[in-house]
Amino acid sequence: MTAPVETFQFQAEAKQLLDIVIHSLYSQKDIFLRELISNASDALDRVRIEALTDPDVLQPDDTLEIRLDTDAAARTLSISDNGIGMSRAEVTENIGTIAKSGTRELVEQLRASKSGDAAAQLIGQFGVGFYSVFMVADRVTLVTRRAGDEKATHWSSTGDGTYAITEDSRFSRGTTVTLHLKAVDTEHGLADFAAPDVLRTLVKRYSDFVGYPIKMTAPRPDADTSAAPEEQVLNSMQPIWTRPPGDVKDEEFTEFYRHVAHDWAEPLDRLSLKAEGRLEYQALLFIPAQAPFDLYFRDQQFGLQLYVRRILIMDRCQNLLPPYLRFIKGIVDSADLPLNLSREMIQQDRHISQMQSWLSRKVLDHLKLLRDNDRDTYRKLWGEFGSVLKEGIAGEGDVKDKLLPLLLFQSSNDATALTTLDEYVVRMKSDQTKIYYLTGESRAVVEHSPHLEAFQAKGYEVLYLVDPVDELVTERVREFDGKSLTSVGKGTVELGSEDERKQAEADLSEQRERFATVLEFLQSTLTDWVKEARLSTRLTTSPVCLVGAEGDISPNLERLLRRTQGPDAVTQQKRILEINPTHAIAEKLQERFAANQDDPALVDYAHVLFGYALLAEGSELPDPGRFNKAIGELLVKGL
Repeated sequence: MTAPVETFQFQAEAKQLLDIVIHSLYSQKDIFLRELISNASDALDRVRIEALTDPDVLQPDDTLEIRLDTDAAARTLSISDNGIGMSRAEVTENIGTIAKSGTRELVEQLRASKSGDAAAQLIGQFGVGFYSVFMVADRVTLVTRRAGDEKATHWSSTGDGTYAITEDSRFSRGTTVTLHLKAVDTEHGLADFAAPDVLRTLVKRYSDFVGYPIKMTAPRPDADTSAAPEEQVLNSMQPIWTRPPGDVKDEEFTEFYRHVAHDWAEPLDRLSLKAEGRLEYQALLFIPAQAPFDLYFRDQQFGLQLYVRRILIMDRCQNLLPPYLRFIKGIVDSADLPLNLSREMIQQDRHISQMQSWLSRKVLDHLKLLRDNDRDTYRKLWGEFGSVLKEGIAGEGDVKDKLLPLLLFQSSNDATALTTLDEYVVRMKSDQTKIYYLTGESRAVVEHSPHLEAFQAKGYEVLYLVDPVDELVTERVREFDGKSLTSVGKGTVELGSEDERKQAEADLSEQRERFATVLEFLQSTLTDWVKEARLSTRLTTSPVCLVGAEGDISPNLERLLRRTQGPDAVTQQKRILEINPTHAIAEKLQERFAANQDDPALVDYAHVLFGYALLAEGSELPDPGRFNKAIGELLVKGL
């Protein structure tokens, strides 16, 4: 009895992606073969890993391989593997549905993409390279049987938004993808993908390093056409990390990176490592040129591929690098670990812990060299992964000390260049003893803050910390090179030489007596939000500003916590209201208060000054209605 055929619609996002792939990717259509071979290699990896805990999955005489079969007359190309295979549910989930966070964002990025290459990179990052088959095929069929299942699954689609599924009679585990190829059209990148010589070239270019034989039955390239065809192995299968780096071409490294990272772009940088001694292992690591869409997703799976004596035993070993280096891609091959290493054993294995420590140190050393010798490349890296590296500041041991010199910050010294803490210290004024910073939502907000006025007047450089994770940095880093890190938005300000500081204090002392009653009035009027009103040494042109005490969290962090964790995440902090005694507004306010302390307009002035200070630092008004009413009253009286 023939099994019934069921027809399904692709999930909405999958259908949109499929349409973009078919109609938008005009160049390098031959990458479909790389994607299918990579999928087949992954399936072979998984069956070998599963066999470590279930020996019945593989038989002693099993030869793991990938096969290419062509039919020139029928215009078909089949890619087969005897890997883990898929169940019916896995076929639906992996091909008909994209059940991943960020799908909608990906579709929007693809729609906005102006070039086919950019779209290809996005699709490669998202891991839906299978859809590239529809660039070269009018119809695609897939027959697969999961190891241990009795039934096989037959999937087919013409890329029109629907697919059909039924049972099949494949006799062994694995997967075969058959492409019914479009007509040859070299002008639009459609080569004759049923021709053996074309396939040989593509396998050599994209997949020569794959660790399983890629076989094809065809005439030898240099043989008489009348000779009987023979089975050929198209790839060398020599692990790229075992070869001297000088013997490997850049193009080979790039293709290997694309294979392990599932990224169609070129890597930004790479490093080859080899540890010798009591514990021997090799590593080939890559820094992507672009951050993946899920870099900050909580359930993101990161990690390096772990090999033992050239046999892959774990596809994503998260214990080989700390989370703040989770953007690194690549492989580690150990000669000393057992082949049956489980995830539980990895978490406890001291060799793995030693490897993580060594690899982390080598990566950070490499980043330091990159920072010193190729600042442009390092700045690109920082733009993509700087926020992740900053997460490591919370780490234990010497991690913080190694990471601090790598951090880049915006500053008042240059509108475009980023600076390290070392470079900041070199530029410090001779009478400067602290590293000054200010946190905020953006450079535009921070660089116009009234908190900077005294520092700008003295020519002191201020770091602009505008990345949300910078709040973590300021909590964990109290000093650098013997200089304390000090917020210009907290505490009191004492700048200049000792004589200058003494003179400033003397001038302020004279003003305090004169403004004492006005300050008391402002504090009592604004008591719900202000814990103290005082004269300022940090203001030179603005009338007022709000500052925090030394132990207070910054207003930027307060806003972040409320935005991410809810309005009740943090108790409303009372601030310190600082008044500029040399400003005309302060002078007039004092005169008006001295003339008539019961003047009702004084309350309106107090609320307007408080609102002015909040808006100047980028904070929200606690009572916009009260502020607007006060503005209105004062405008009426003034006019």
